[in-house]
Amino acid sequence: MAGRIGSRLMKGCLIQKKLKSMAAPERLLTGTLIGLVGGAYVSTLDEGTFSGWLFTASKAANPFFALLDPEVAHRLAISAAARGLVPREKRPDQQILGLEVWGRKFSNPIGLSAGFDKNAEAVEGLLGLGFGFVEIGSVTPLPQEGNPKPRMFRLRDQGAIINRCGFNGDGLDAVANRLDAQTTSSNKVKHAQGILGVNIGKNKTSEDAAADYVKGVHMLAQYADYLVINVSSPNTPGLRQLQGRNQLKDLVEKVKAARDEMQWGKDGPPPLLVKIAPDLSKQDLEDIAAVALDLRLDGLIISNTTISRPEVVQTNPVSKESGGLSGKPLFSLSNDILKETYILTKGIWAVAWSNSFDWLWRCEQGAIPLIGCGGVSSGEDAYKKIRAGATLVQIYSAFAYGGPALIPQIKTELAHCLERDGFKSIYEAVGTDCQ
Repeated sequence: MAGRIGSRLMKGCLIQKKLKSMAAPERLLTGTLIGLVGGAYVSTLDEGTFSGWLFTASKAANPFFALLDPEVAHRLAISAAARGLVPREKRPDQQILGLEVWGRKFSNPIGLSAGFDKNAEAVEGLLGLGFGFVEIGSVTPLPQEGNPKPRMFRLRDQGAIINRCGFNGDGLDAVANRLDAQTTSSNKVKHAQGILGVNIGKNKTSEDAAADYVKGVHMLAQYADYLVINVSSPNTPGLRQLQGRNQLKDLVEKVKAARDEMQWGKDGPPPLLVKIAPDLSKQDLEDIAAVALDLRLDGLIISNTTISRPEVVQTNPVSKESGGLSGKPLFSLSNDILKETYILTKGIWAVAWSNSFDWLWRCEQGAIPLIGCGGVSSGEDAYKKIRAGATLVQIYSAFAYGGPALIPQIKTELAHCLERDGFKSIYEAVGTDCQ
């Protein structure tokens, strides 16, 4: 008992030191959380129970964040996660949620999309929240300020966000240094929980996009469990033109060559994915699918934000702001693109006109996993993404609104959906609405 008391006193001292080093808003937020969960801490010694209390108590911070400017709130959330001042999930994920993709084991299929932790400042804190994977970036070769502020806008009634940040970030050197600090002797970032994705982009003024992506590979591939080529942000001029068939093929070939020329251990190089936009025609999707199959991409992320304004947001004055729309209004559009891409990359008709036996085998085996992103705010939404063809699912806007408590909620609801419909694993449900 004396040992436990001493341990708690030491933890209390550490918390006090952290509080003193924080800005006033951070101290207020953290003090509130500590006060709310203090009773829980002394009432139980079970880590899982205490973890559950922390996630529940974190909801109290949501109104506080809602009062702040969106970008200030975002910055504060990153700072809190970087300092370990967020709940840490101690409860194991349900077995039905576990899966293996690209030889990597995911404890659950719910990930945090790129754009939240652009500069790899809070990887451990975010993974500790219980995400199956976290994707950092997009990271550009050189630091850049991004577009003028204000550049993030809430559409609270619609559960949406518009941003036109423009790849603001610290650049490759800073991000590589942060990831290097987490590197083990095996020269690979190993995290206590979860998988790390690294999303790379190009600088706004760069005239050679491929060279920028190649630099990103050379600097960051060694730290990645998977790599993402982002060619779909609407906030960097000319970027989406790289989704054209010839442009994308040329870019992927150069990026793959850069990755493959590096020295890799027995696990081989990280899988390579491309993130695409939801604002694509059927012909655009056919071209992207053809490139993905021909060049043997390891996956596609569907999708980025949309430049369209669905009817549900048009009455909101904020919808007139330029930039990419994310959140609930994006769900249907991104799901439609997801289904189309699933069919194009794995469907029977795609096999029929292939003259390559190897390609036929790849299609039948489902060799191009898709990550569904866009408008997910519940376990039911995540389940619909999976049934539409996603193997993994990412969230962003809903997390910005709902905070840490949303993560265990989504996982619990997703497991219930799978069990309700008689599925014994994620694999069994993938693409069932496309058959």
